[in-house]
Order: sequence, then C-alpha cells, then structure tokens
Amino acid sequence: MTPLIQIQNAVKRFGHKVLLDGASVSLVEGQKVGMIGRNGAGKSTLCRAILGDEDLEKGEVILHPKLRLGYLRQHDPFEEGETVVGFLMRDSGQPDWKCGEIAGQFEIKGAMLETPVRQLSGGWQTRVKLTALLLHDPNYLLLDEPTNFLDLRTQMLLERFLLDFRGGVMVVSHDRAFLKQTCTHTLELSRGKLQMFPGDVDAYLVVQEERKEHDQRVNQATRAKQKQLQRFIEKNRAQANTASQARSKAKQLDRLQLIEIEEDEASAYVRVPLVEKRKGTVVRCDNMTIGYPTKKIADEVTLDIEHGGRIGVVGDNGQGKTTLLRTLVGSIDPLVGDVKWGHHADVGVYAQHVYTTLPGNETVEEYLRTAADPDVSTQQVLNVAGSFLFRGDDVRKKIKVLSGGERARLCLAGLLLGKHNVLILDEPGNHLDVETVESLVRALETYNGTVIFTSHDRYFMKSVATNIVEVRDGRVIHFPDDYDHYVYRLNQEIDEEGGAAPGGKLPASSDHHSAGGDKGDRRDRNKQLRTMRKDLKKIETKIAEMDDEKKKLNDKLMKLTDAKEAEKTHTQLVAVTQELEQLEEQWLALNEELMEADGY
Repeated sequence: MTPLIQIQNAVKRFGHKVLLDGASVSLVEGQKVGMIGRNGAGKSTLCRAILGDEDLEKGEVILHPKLRLGYLRQHDPFEEGETVVGFLMRDSGQPDWKCGEIAGQFEIKGAMLETPVRQLSGGWQTRVKLTALLLHDPNYLLLDEPTNFLDLRTQMLLERFLLDFRGGVMVVSHDRAFLKQTCTHTLELSRGKLQMFPGDVDAYLVVQEERKEHDQRVNQATRAKQKQLQRFIEKNRAQANTASQARSKAKQLDRLQLIEIEEDEASAYVRVPLVEKRKGTVVRCDNMTIGYPTKKIADEVTLDIEHGGRIGVVGDNGQGKTTLLRTLVGSIDPLVGDVKWGHHADVGVYAQHVYTTLPGNETVEEYLRTAADPDVSTQQVLNVAGSFLFRGDDVRKKIKVLSGGERARLCLAGLLLGKHNVLILDEPGNHLDVETVESLVRALETYNGTVIFTSHDRYFMKSVATNIVEVRDGRVIHFPDDYDHYVYRLNQEIDEEGGAAPGGKLPASSDHHSAGGDKGDRRDRNKQLRTMRKDLKKIETKIAEMDDEKKKLNDKLMKLTDAKEAEKTHTQLVAVTQELEQLEEQWLALNEELMEADGY
C-alpha cells in the first residue's frame, strides 16, 4: 500500500518539554489508525504538523501527491443564518441533490436540510461537518478527538461511517471503545517516540504488558546468570589451572546484556470516599416537570433510585441530561413537583466546565484543603494530590497556570476528599487521559455510595453504569438493564430508521413464511436452516482450534528468552487473536439469524 503521509525524524519542543524526539511513522492508504498517548504528549501538535499549521524544529512531513486530506474542523465554519444545504453547497461546490444524498448518511434529511445550522445542537452540527468532509472526496481522514461532546447516537453513526470509509484514517482519541470499534492499528506517542502496532488498542495494551513481563523474566534470568559467572570468575581467576576458563567466563559475562525496560509514566490513583453502605431509596421524583420558565424539557418524570446504584444518564445532545442533573442537585427548581432525597444523603457534585470557575489565585494545596472534609489530615490531602499527579512543587502551583486537564483532575480530587455518599458527575472523563479515566472507573466500581452520571465515553459508561436513565423527546425513562442492552436497542433503531444496514446489507425481513405456506417454500426453508446449522458447526470447530492455538502461542511467549523469536511469536499471537474475534462475531451473527429463522 502507498504511504500517503510520512513523518521522518520529527523533533519539536515547547520550552524544556520534548514532544517529538526523532519520531517517525508512515501512514498508508486504507489503514485505520487509532492514536493514543498521555495528555500533553504531543498528539495534537503532530496533527497540526501534518496539516502544515505547525513547524518542526527538525525532520519533515512528506505528503504524497495523490493525498486528499480531510480534517474534521473543531471551529464553527458556518455563516449567520446559513442553512444546512446552503453551507454544504458553499463549502463543497456540489449541487443540492448531491449534498442531500451524502447528508442522508448522517440522518440529515427533509426539513432539516433547510434549517439554519446554528440552530442545531453540537452533535448535529458535527454531522453537518462530517457531511462537508465527505463531499470533498478525501482519501485520508485526520480526526482529532472526534467524539468529544458527541451524543451516543452521533458516535454510533460516526463509527458506521468510518467502518464503511474506504480511505485511510487516523483518529486521535481517549475513548478506547470508539478506537476499538473503528481502528485496526494503534499508534502510540510516548516520550517523543512513535510506535505502530498492527492491532486494536486493547490488543496493543495487552501485548505491551505481556512484553514487559517477558522482558522482566528475561532480565531476572540474565541477572542470575551474571551472578553465577561472577562467582566462578572470582573463585578461579587466581588459579593457574583455571585462569583461562575464568577469562572465557569473563568474555561470556561481557556479552550478557539486560533488556532496557522503560519505567511506567506516572499515573493517577483515584480513591473514593469510604462511606457506609446503605439500603433503600436515595432519591425520588414523582410526576415532576423539569426545564426553564420559557422552555419545558421533560414532564411526568418519575424516578426511584436506590442506594448503591450507578446510574448512567444518556440521551442526544440538547435533550436535557444536564438539566435533569441540575434539577436533582437543586441548582434549578422543577417546574412541577419536587425532588425528595433520603435521610443522610450527602451529595457531592462535579459539573461540566466547573474547572473554569476555580479560584485562580489559590494554590493546588490551598484549594484541596478547603474542599476536604474537616477530618481529613494535611498528609491525606497531599497523598490525594499526589495520586492525581500533583507532586512536589506542583502542589504550590497557582490554579490559573494549570491546563484544562490538570484543573479537571483537581476538581475530582477535591470532590473525592469529601465524605459524600452520593456523587453527581456530569462528564467526569472530559480532559482526563486514558489512564486517569481507567483509575476512576476502578474506584467507582468499589464505591459503596450512589453515582448518577453522564458521559460520552462509552468505555466509561459501560464499565460503571448498572442502570440507564434516558432523557429523550420530553420524557425521562429508567431502564433496569445495563449499557450494552441500551446500545443494542439503539442500534436496532438506527437500522430501522436508516433502511439499509451498514455495508449495504438489507435489513432482515420480518415477513416469515407461515406453516401453511406451500411445500416448495417449506422445503427451501428447511434446506436453508440445515446449511446454516452446518456453517455454525464449522465455525464452532474452527473457534475451538484457534482458541487452542492462542493458548499454545501464549504459553510459548511466556517461556521464550530470544527477543527475535518472541517478536515473531507475538505477531502470530496478534493474528490468531484477530481471526478468533472475527470468527466469534460470525458465530454470533449466524446464531442470531438462525434463532430468528426458527421463530425464537
């Protein structure tokens, strides 16, 4: 495949911080790459260098002559009063029918095409930008944090679009679920270097951990061998009859080298308040109406949330998720009805953009001491600050010099230093890197209190939520199911509304032949069922074989000490793992089709 973008020996510094340190990578046509790295690692800087908006100190970015680069713009490109179709025609130079055809892929149809763009929510405006992007016929897409502030439905449409897109893609995102769904390769920017891996982000992280464990075992064996040789040399080098053997062992000792293992970068360790486990209803709303004096958001809101629940609030942007949370915590009053909190409910709140209102002239330590429960000691405050990566002199930094991500971490640290047994979290993962989000997930899973939260991060939502509350079309509905069930139902809705399913497949027909159909139809149907069952059996056999192969490769990798052989086995393991995942997806799809055909 043709390399469309080549980064060669790129060097870029900001002050004393090195972002790119001889970084090199080739991005080829048709390849879908998910780029990961810590906040501040330089991912956005690299994107700007590719676009030509940032100069490198050394190295170069080489763009192939046939590259047609598409970039998802974060700024507002719309003119005042401009309609959707008007913007698309102006931006792309394409006729209205072509603009409407492409816009339909993102559910922009009918009267919406004539709606002023700025009257749409952020999620719908992003759909308009994606339509404009596609109308320019790019063969490579560069998407920097495309899921930020996107509602779930728009994220799912973006996923489908990227899966069907025939060109190359590089997606920069902290959302592991989105990267896993859309990207076949993983590119990590760490310590100024770029490393490409032929697999999704989950496989990459597993392989990295396995490689580190393997290298540690090899080093352990090497150190033991070094000690053994050193003892032999010291014992025998002074004796005439064994001196030559000692010299030989000394040469052997010189050849033994330890594998260099990079130390893990500092990660946040999130603690949650230790609170007493309670039972019963923590908050109740009965036939409540929420909204503002000039605009009703939802009525007939009836909720009963139990102590210890982890409630994920979902819904399209602009539907009222934040309004519901603000009503629950009392920052706005319900239009009708009221919110009844249970006895001993101590509510702590993390609101969207709260980090922008922090007192700029206070230091990190001063803010945390103010936010902490009176029983929390100064040392505990410093320990929590350290767990959120505020260490050493960082605790004496003024808040006004902190980045957005640092302020978000500080807000969470302050909240978790309290003794709250109810946490209301509005987009807690925004501005946090993957590792900090992962630590927050683990902490909330062990929390004895109640969590009510919103998040656009599907990995976070899936990991934390035990129940779902949907805000949609003027209604608030409490689903007792988990997030996976909710996503499955939403996928079905998109399929039904969109007509054809992704990949051009037609939706399965629900018009099955009845038992009274003619004999030829029944015979054909039975033959089809037999074929499907045979195919299912073949896939099951293949899955068992591949699973055995994966276990053997894993065992082999654990025992290998030769780096080249380990790398080769590693590549085989990745290939087998990917094939196994594809087989399992085929099995699930075929099994579902068979059950539907059997009438289940």
